[in-house]
Amino acid sequence: MSGALLEAFLEMMAAERGAARNTTDAYRRDLEDALVALGGDLATADPDSLRTYLRGLAAIGLSPRTQARRLSALRQFYRFLAREGHRADDPTELLDSPKLPAPLPRALTEAEVQALLAGAETLPESKAALAVAAIEMIYASGLRVSELVTLPAGALREDTPLVMVRGKGGRERLVPLSRRAKEAAAQARAGLVESTKGRPRTGRYLLPSRGANGHMTRQSVGLLLKQAAEAAGLDPERVSPHVLRHSFATHLLARGADLRSLQMLLGHADIATTQIYTRVMEEKLRAVLAEHHPLSRA
Repeated sequence: MSGALLEAFLEMMAAERGAARNTTDAYRRDLEDALVALGGDLATADPDSLRTYLRGLAAIGLSPRTQARRLSALRQFYRFLAREGHRADDPTELLDSPKLPAPLPRALTEAEVQALLAGAETLPESKAALAVAAIEMIYASGLRVSELVTLPAGALREDTPLVMVRGKGGRERLVPLSRRAKEAAAQARAGLVESTKGRPRTGRYLLPSRGANGHMTRQSVGLLLKQAAEAAGLDPERVSPHVLRHSFATHLLARGADLRSLQMLLGHADIATTQIYTRVMEEKLRAVLAEHHPLSRA
């Protein structure tokens, strides 16, 4: 019975949902594994049996991601059975999904950041100064893009290298900004103010705009960075304001910065959020060891 229903489920996935052959093959493997583990009685399994099966996956060392995939396949299968009238319930409704590890932040290399800056400088004049300023300021200080676009016009003071930033939850923090980043921002602002004459409200922000908010949008900054990436020969999908912020943090940590200082610079309320960057470094060290250690391929 279970085998016939499994075939009917796979046929439905292919015919009604257009699932590719690789996808249906993956579902088949996962569900056949459960079928064997449950003694050939998959269609009538109860929640306790399925819970025991999933615990067994963890016990034999399968990753949380693999466990989650197996559970997803079971959910799809039992929803199909309930919809077709083969079961009156879905035994996976109360099953907890395994906790997946937080994804590692993506970061550019230091050389790629330099290439991105060089690409920004080649953009049309109306965009180049702004793109350079956005890259310099985010990479120099770890600003969130929302923090960058809402910086007030008076944020860049000559008498201090620090900038007051209002972050998530209204929390304020001081972040250092390099001289070259401040000069790039001043140049970009001069061009934007010139282009928004006649709109006094635009003077409130460091990076003014004719838009309703009076400042550049996060989306427009993101688009500029992608254009700079294309000009630099980088994959635009790998470049965003958030990736630049991650690059700032990753490169600082690699060069010896401590986590507490990094937490303050990034504006994280909890240092546990900052600690994810140590995982990035651990992954890089493992990769170096695997590639270069003489016994790594033994």
